[in-house]
Order: sequence, then C-alpha cells, then structure tokens
Amino acid sequence: MKIIISPAKKMNVDTDSFEISGLPAFMEDTRVLMQAIRDLSFAEAKALWKCNDQLARLNYDRFQSMEPERALTPAVMAYEGLQYQHLAPAVLTREALSYVEEHLCILSGFYGLLQPFDGVTPYRLEMQARLSVKDCKDLYEFWGDRLYERLRTLNESLPDGDRVIINLASKEYSRCIERYVTEEDRFITVEFGQLIEGKVKQKGTLAKMARGEMARFLAEKRIVVPEKMRDFCRLGFAYSEELSNDNKYVFVAV
Repeated sequence: MKIIISPAKKMNVDTDSFEISGLPAFMEDTRVLMQAIRDLSFAEAKALWKCNDQLARLNYDRFQSMEPERALTPAVMAYEGLQYQHLAPAVLTREALSYVEEHLCILSGFYGLLQPFDGVTPYRLEMQARLSVKDCKDLYEFWGDRLYERLRTLNESLPDGDRVIINLASKEYSRCIERYVTEEDRFITVEFGQLIEGKVKQKGTLAKMARGEMARFLAEKRIVVPEKMRDFCRLGFAYSEELSNDNKYVFVAV
C-alpha cells in the first residue's frame, strides 16, 4: 500500500533533524526543469508562479543560485504547509517514521515523485503550472506516466505488493497518477468535508489539515489494510458508509 500526498508551496531548510536517504529518482528531469526556469525572465517566472513580487523575487533568486545536490532537506521535513504541520514528522516515533518512509510518497511538479527522505532544496513549481519544456505544453505532459510507473514499482516492492494506492493528494496532483491506474490497481480517494443539503462540501484549509492527520493516523497505527482507515475520527471527522464506496472513502465533519 502506498499513500500519495501533495507538496506545499512554503518550504524550509533543515539539514540537521534527519539524514537524507539519497537523491530523488528523477534528478535528470529536475535539472531540465531547473534550467527551463532559469531561462525565464523575472516577469515570465512571476507569471508562471502567479505570486506577488516578493515571493517571485525569492524564488527567482533561488533558481538562479540553486545547487540541487547540496544542503538538502528530507522532503517530508522540507514542506511547511498545514498538511505537513498535522503530519508532524519531527515528533513521530521511530516506528511511525519507518512506516512513513515505507508507505508515503510526495508528488511534486519539480521532482516528480519523492520518497519521504529524498533530499530536496526549496523551489516553487506547482504541477498545474503551464511550463513548456521539451516540446511538452505543461508538466502533466512532461511527466507523462512515469510517476505512476515509479509508484507502481515502489508498491510492488513492498512485502504485500498489493498495488493499493491511498489518494490523499489534491486533484491537481492526483491527476498525474489517477489517469494511468489500471484494473490491477486499487485507487482509493479519501475526501473530507461537511454535509450541506445532502452534498459533501470540502473546505481547502480543513481538508489539508485532515489529510495530514490521516497520514499521521496511518503511520501511528501502521495501517496496511485500507478498511482500517475507516476508524479515523480526528478533527471532528467520521467515516460515512452511506457516502463511501470501494474506491472512495468519505469522512464528514460531525
């Protein structure tokens, strides 16, 4: 069983808390993307990132001076968003961290598919960014099915090799995996929301928090059977059997 999550825009450098396990699998592609962004003007980069001048300048300078193999932070420690704050890898037990290392994967527009302790450097490049590179109109086309194939290989290398994928990623990121799944895979999307007029409405902030809490729950309980996820009851959420099916688990705030 593999769990996929999205990255976060805000990143930090922490080279002391944990050692990296190695470099990401798609470093050659990452260097291609790095050069493509370096070749942009500041105005072009800002338009790509859709951010203010201050953030654009920070990230533009980052790319100009980037050394992708030096001063690296384990990926799971590098992202600072709400999801990662609720996953809280810095305070997980050794056993829970071992589970995270074995079962969690982070999707990235810049790095492709990351394992938790792959070494990364701060960057800004969302999967949905319209960066044209190598005759590809965007990053979905650039990465193609390679992220899915990498995930499948990692999944099959686990003792159970059951090809179950737990989707805790946003739609922008899960798209690069979901579009390639086969009948041999079991792809389970987890949704968190509030029931309003008979429909589940998802709020971005609360959903990010819940995804992190779910990843933490899975790690602390060392869950490898998807059905046991249904016991999750943090942040006021509870599993809805009525709204769920074999490929979608819905948790509703009560």
